[in-house]
Amino acid sequence: MPLNREQKAGLIQQMADRIKAANAVVFADYQGLSVSELDDLRAKLREHGVKFQVAKKTLIKRAATEAGFSEIPNELLEGPVGSAFSAEDGLIVAKTLYNFAKEHEHLKLRGALFEGRVISLEETKALALLPGREELVGKFIYLIKSPISGFHGVLNNTLSGFVRALNAIREKKEVGA
Repeated sequence: MPLNREQKAGLIQQMADRIKAANAVVFADYQGLSVSELDDLRAKLREHGVKFQVAKKTLIKRAATEAGFSEIPNELLEGPVGSAFSAEDGLIVAKTLYNFAKEHEHLKLRGALFEGRVISLEETKALALLPGREELVGKFIYLIKSPISGFHGVLNNTLSGFVRALNAIREKKEVGA
């Protein structure tokens, strides 16, 4: 059933508010996905607090224009388009859609609105390949811990070498006695 003018205006306002509040909005072509696959995608996105919404391209363009993104290229909105809105972590939405697209060839990334600017498909894929926050924190902790571990190893080896030398002297004296 087609939407009337008031419903469309409400949908445009709702999407514009989501775009304004979002750190990232990733667009994806979902044509060819089954209903169960689309539900699976929505569930995976919901785990990270991401809302996935399907709307007509004209409504998405109007909502983006109302939110301050009037320069969205047409190739970003080719085919049936779904929009994934993330207010918290902009990388997680790109990662989730990218990983889901690797498993399901029918899902195709189109591009994104990321931190106030329009980014291309290549830039969206590059974002998806960046390490996540937890991985970066782990690497940082490893880098901080590494010199301390090395220093501990040097001290431990020096003391171990001294103890082995004393032990060898003791064994030599026991054999000679």
